[in-house]
Amino acid sequence: MNQVESKAVVWTIAGSDCSGGAGAQADIKTMHNLGVDVGSVITAVTAQNSFGVEAINPLSEKVILSQIIALEQVKPANVIKIGLLANNQQVELVVEQIIRFNQEWSNKPFIIYDPVAIASNGSDLTEDDTLPTIKEKLLPLVNLLTPNGKEMQKITGVFAFSWDCMVAAAQRILTLGVSATILKGGHLEIAENKCVDYCTDGHESYWLTSNKISSQNNHGTGCTFASAIAALVAQDYALKDAFIIAKAYLNQGLKAAGEKNSNFGAIWQGQWPSNINDYPEVLVNGSNLAQSIEWYEEKNLETKAKAANFESGFAPLDAKSLGLYPVVDSLTWLKRLLKLGVKLIQYREKTLTGEPLAHAIKQAVTLGKQYKAMLFINDYWQLAIKYNAYGVHLGQEDIQTADLKAIKQTGLRLGISSHGHFELLKIKQYQPSYLAIGAIFPTKTKDMTGQIQGVKTLSDLVKLTPEIPTVAIGGINLARAKSVLNTGVSSIAVVTAITEAPDPELAVKKFQQLIKERNNKNKQ
Repeated sequence: MNQVESKAVVWTIAGSDCSGGAGAQADIKTMHNLGVDVGSVITAVTAQNSFGVEAINPLSEKVILSQIIALEQVKPANVIKIGLLANNQQVELVVEQIIRFNQEWSNKPFIIYDPVAIASNGSDLTEDDTLPTIKEKLLPLVNLLTPNGKEMQKITGVFAFSWDCMVAAAQRILTLGVSATILKGGHLEIAENKCVDYCTDGHESYWLTSNKISSQNNHGTGCTFASAIAALVAQDYALKDAFIIAKAYLNQGLKAAGEKNSNFGAIWQGQWPSNINDYPEVLVNGSNLAQSIEWYEEKNLETKAKAANFESGFAPLDAKSLGLYPVVDSLTWLKRLLKLGVKLIQYREKTLTGEPLAHAIKQAVTLGKQYKAMLFINDYWQLAIKYNAYGVHLGQEDIQTADLKAIKQTGLRLGISSHGHFELLKIKQYQPSYLAIGAIFPTKTKDMTGQIQGVKTLSDLVKLTPEIPTVAIGGINLARAKSVLNTGVSSIAVVTAITEAPDPELAVKKFQQLIKERNNKNKQ
């Protein structure tokens, strides 16, 4: 008998919606669809539907506590998503329990609070007298707060009508002790015909924008969005990736609900979002989209300084079908692999500086041309331009400082690293020659803690970029290569699987054979 794979556990502490469109019912459907195990704690039995809230019947603290105790005996939560808390007594109880979980559980649960003082349809769900208790006692325990525009205004006193208002509101939320916040833009008019969403933890900030979706079937959008983030965070997605996937799930649901002409006004609960048209766009400083809606990075919000370091549409690779992509750090290894017929390779110099570095890169470029290979220079774009290299590979930080216009004008191919959904969809706007996705597995060459993608995520990402070649990198060896290639990725980059192999030449041949077999299978 096959063992059932254990799943991450998410709790929803929320009100029951008899129509099933919002509250705990929407939470459970969303979390189930996105792959986690779910437990529920009901705080109130509500009589509501897409037209409004008829009644709220709070449950006693004793009933709520009994649910919590029963749940934690069998499946303590990785993430707890909190929705409707109907009165001060419920807030106090939940605060006490979170403090206890943090003290007694081996792993502190990640707390997401989606305040539901005001529903999407405008109906009041709680009295204002709970707000002081929430701000004083609950918010300092919250890892992520996800208010809509009206709730944001209630909590912060800021009415958001511009980009800098959203930043100011988020900063006020963080001063209340919340670790991070996502300000939902469904009710805000920041950019014409655009829904703008903003995420920040005070250190890093992320902006997303989607075309506004006109739909009468929007009951439960807030619950669905926060629950989707909860399910994704529980599965170890970085917050920025959970942010963008949850938004795609929401967009997918709003579109589908309209197409299906839902008769009870609720957002449609669907499968994992895989259609690129459902994903929002990441706002990139200096891009055409950012300029068209007058968006600038936060540090430039006051001066409206225009960013110039954006360029898109880099030269394509010469080969339609990519082979093995070794990454090496010495000229000796470079020449050894080029002699084997490797046609796509990267020179990643880690130790040399100054004139020795320039001389080594010049030699590497010469070798690449001698063997008619697509040779990429890692990081050193100025030297790649100077010696007329085939291409240059840059990381996320490098593209902020590199002269992208010069790279494009000289015809160099550009490869860019990405880690997860957010970075991939951000970098996609640059239209590079290829997108590297990693790390797929833990790797010996670099500490990628918190950025391990795995084969499932790689497969999801490849589907979102059919027009740009993709390269998988990180911890790939011969045993893992087949599952990686089956995702449809264009190429696999390897380092120690070759350089530390007992017989490097044989390892290259085996990798090339696996790629050839995959390519032949795809042609059939």
